[in-house]
Order: sequence, then structure tokens, then C-alpha cells
Amino acid sequence: MLVSILVIVEHTKKRWILGLLLLVSGWGCPRAQELSSLNASGQISVDGKLTPYLIRHLPVNAFPQLPPAVRNVLLARGCLIPQSYEAHGPENVVNASLERPGSSDWAVLCSAKEMVSLLVFFSGAPEAPATLTSAPETSRLQLHNASGLLGFNWTIDPASPQTVHEAQLGMRHPPARLEHDAILDAILEGKALYRYYAQNGWRLIETKD
Repeated sequence: MLVSILVIVEHTKKRWILGLLLLVSGWGCPRAQELSSLNASGQISVDGKLTPYLIRHLPVNAFPQLPPAVRNVLLARGCLIPQSYEAHGPENVVNASLERPGSSDWAVLCSAKEMVSLLVFFSGAPEAPATLTSAPETSRLQLHNASGLLGFNWTIDPASPQTVHEAQLGMRHPPARLEHDAILDAILEGKALYRYYAQNGWRLIETKD
């Protein structure tokens, strides 16, 4: 099993190898061959030149911590979970208090039909997720090493009120501290946004940068 895994990922970063080994050996998830078949690859034009890309995906069942109701919605939509080129373990599935203090909510990047959407599932209505933003997968690609291969550059993470507060340090008129978690919506080596739910709607949080 280890030999076959290493053959498949021989051109990837060592940390992806480690994450994949942990995934396959520890979680009872699909075999490496099946994971490889979920990847998307091709070429896009960059500055008039065809450039190859590779986007790795994980299946929904690679995230056993997801509540059944959330998992069912993702499966019904045909979602795969895209992984950034820096991934060293399964990512882009977030559990945090996004609706209110103490709530247990989920944010997921769902890739389906060549589009990626940021979905948020509140614990009180997991069957009806909100779509905060969507983009073609190939619009979220970035050159990241000397090989010339483009990789996926979109990541999400939870952002605690303290994390957001620290990002606002240095502002001339810093706002009040948030009451619950936000979503850090980031482009690797690029722009980062904080998405926050309040007063029945989502808004972007202003930070120093």
C-alpha cells in the first residue's frame, strides 16, 4: 500500500504525502488510487501561454467529523473538497461558532461541475446552507514552484474574535471586538477576507490591511 501511494504522489510535496498517508491509514478512507482519480488537471492560458494545472480533491467521506445532515447535502450536490497546493492534511472544511456564540456550524468549500462555492451550514438548519461566494475552479489557480505547474490557492479557516481583533490592530478607529467566530477566506500569498454573520446577514470585516 505504501509503495502504491508513493508512486502516485511522487511529484508532490512531502507534506502532502504525509497527509495522504495519515488519511488512508488512519481514517479508513478511499484508497490512494481512488483519491488520485478525483483530481482535476488540464491547461489554461496564462499570458498567452498554455500552462498545466493540477487541483487535488478529497471526497466528502474523508471528513468523518461532518454531521450526517451536512454530509448528505454535500453528497447530494456532488461536492468534492478542493485542497490547496500547500495542503499537508485534509482542509477546507471548518467547524466554528459562525451564527452566534457557542453554536456549532460548518463552512465548506464545495467543488462541483468545475465551480467552487463557499457554503455555510448553521446547526439549526443544516439542510439549507448559505452560499457566500462562488468561482470557477480554474480562476483560483496559482504558480507555486519552479515546475511551472499551477495549483489551487483558495483556503478557509475559522477566525476567532481574538484573531480578528489582532488583524485590526493599528487601525485608526478599530471596531468593537466580535461576539463570535468569523471565516478567514484567503488566497495563498494574497488577499485575506474575514466573513462575519450578524443581524441576519453576512458582511466583510474591515482590517488594517
